[in-house]
Amino acid sequence: MNPEPHQEYHRRLASCREVISQRQKRDRQLASLRGIAFALFVAFLLCSFFTNFSVWFLFVPAVLFTSLVIWHREIVGKMETAKNVEQYYERCIRRVEDNWHGTGATGERYRQPNHPYTQDLDIFGDGSLFQLISTARTRLGEDIVAEWLSQPADKDELANRQAAVEELRNNLDLREELAVLDAQIHDNLDQKKLLAWSLETSQPPSAIVRILAVVGSLACLVMFFGWLVFNWRISFLMLAVVFQGSVIFSVRKELMKTLKTIDTADFGLKILSQVLAVLERQSFTSLHLQAIRESVETDKLPPSKHIVRLHNLVQYLNNSLQNQFFAPLAFVLGMHIHLLNAIEKWKEQIGLHITEWLDAVGEFEALCSFSGYAFEHPQNLFAKIVEGGPLFEGESLGHPLIPEDQCIRNDITLDCENQLLLISGSNMSGKSTLLRTVGCNVVLALAGIPVCAKNLQVSEVTLGTAMRINDSLLEGKSLFYAVVSRMQLIVELSGKQPPLLFLFDEILQGTNSHDRRIGSQGIIKNLVECGTVGMVTTHDLALTEIVDSLGERATNAHFEDHLEDGKMTFDYKLRPGVVQKSNALELMRMMGLKV
Repeated sequence: MNPEPHQEYHRRLASCREVISQRQKRDRQLASLRGIAFALFVAFLLCSFFTNFSVWFLFVPAVLFTSLVIWHREIVGKMETAKNVEQYYERCIRRVEDNWHGTGATGERYRQPNHPYTQDLDIFGDGSLFQLISTARTRLGEDIVAEWLSQPADKDELANRQAAVEELRNNLDLREELAVLDAQIHDNLDQKKLLAWSLETSQPPSAIVRILAVVGSLACLVMFFGWLVFNWRISFLMLAVVFQGSVIFSVRKELMKTLKTIDTADFGLKILSQVLAVLERQSFTSLHLQAIRESVETDKLPPSKHIVRLHNLVQYLNNSLQNQFFAPLAFVLGMHIHLLNAIEKWKEQIGLHITEWLDAVGEFEALCSFSGYAFEHPQNLFAKIVEGGPLFEGESLGHPLIPEDQCIRNDITLDCENQLLLISGSNMSGKSTLLRTVGCNVVLALAGIPVCAKNLQVSEVTLGTAMRINDSLLEGKSLFYAVVSRMQLIVELSGKQPPLLFLFDEILQGTNSHDRRIGSQGIIKNLVECGTVGMVTTHDLALTEIVDSLGERATNAHFEDHLEDGKMTFDYKLRPGVVQKSNALELMRMMGLKV
């Protein structure tokens, strides 16, 4: 039996808080014991000064204090982890309670002004589908979530994703483990920079340079020892240092180039290695997850260890140049050359695997994000992806970004027989929301995520929308020009495969009613004759006559409003036929305008 999300999250949160309480108690106890041990050490030390008390007794409180410090540090670390778990489940509860706005990555960087639908359907930005769904810890995972929300997959790929999401749906322990990884993340950490670096040609120092560096290191050490012990001339030591410096200087260009490029690649390696380590410990049954797991399978050192090794090498190289305490020793030992060689050899030996490792991490995190959404919405089912089409048949459709207790659901069918649904209605009656409801559910279905519907059958389609269109003073574009440009973009999609599903809100706004009617009829008729399906909204009742010219391939529907006690009310239920009244005048009168 599947656990109920709200109850399960609260149960885990309560358990976590109990652990925190116990560890805080242990923290206070150990702090007190550390104080006692330190006091004993001071007391024994004073006794050794003023009495015949043996100083060997100092060993007992010293060992006790050191052990308590190590134990205390371990408890504090576990307590911090537990607090991270607490914060994670608090965020989960906020999502389940529809109080998640303003939390999590918004995906703002993935906005594309000319994308066929993401701008209109709140796919990215604050309060978006991306923000609701993505829980990725790496840029790789966020990239894949964004890609899958922006590019519909084919039928076979969707079947694999659905199976993977279903397998991970109830694996709360896995998502918790990923969520509380201790590596810091921020927008500047882009693991794909590692890929760009790994594809560059490896240029390790020559064997002669490495041998000379070893000779220089030995010379520096011998001359230093001779100066210190046998009073040799310091000029011998200086000569050895100059020799070593000239060897290092000979590879300065390669050193600076590697340091510059690897520094950018090093960003995000720690969190990458941690996510890889989590993936390496998993075993799966679905084919898609098995393929991901096999792509990080190696005969020797696992990928996470290779990434950690590279991260450490980069840190050592930076310290050898920048750390005032470590740099002199690194210079004498010629570590710059040896580290440069190790990093370039790492690229040469491991670089070929980087692409598949990064792809595996990205897809793994994306599927974990989808599975979290699936768990938190148990009432949502996977869409049935059918062949042929175009087809969209949804029963009890709701908008995934509207809280369940406020979500009004409707049934929508678009197919080869009923290609166009033209929806009329007054302002604020729900027309635009219905278009976005259909669009968002198409996006969810063709990304492999459970949809907000009782049932949904959909074929592979290309989604195109024209809703939020504005003029541009900077670009010198009028509203009508912007509308026509958008229409051109969508119409160009109608001649491609998969077939187009279009969603037009207030079609051809920005021009007079005569031109609007003729233009709208021409565009819609051409789209229908191309075998597309779609929905168009309008509050201009003259446009509803377009349906008559298309015969049985088009249908009128509408939303109604009611004036009750001086207030406009809506039930947001879609009804057949053309709306019979408008609320525009009543709304203006309610706002105090004399009309």
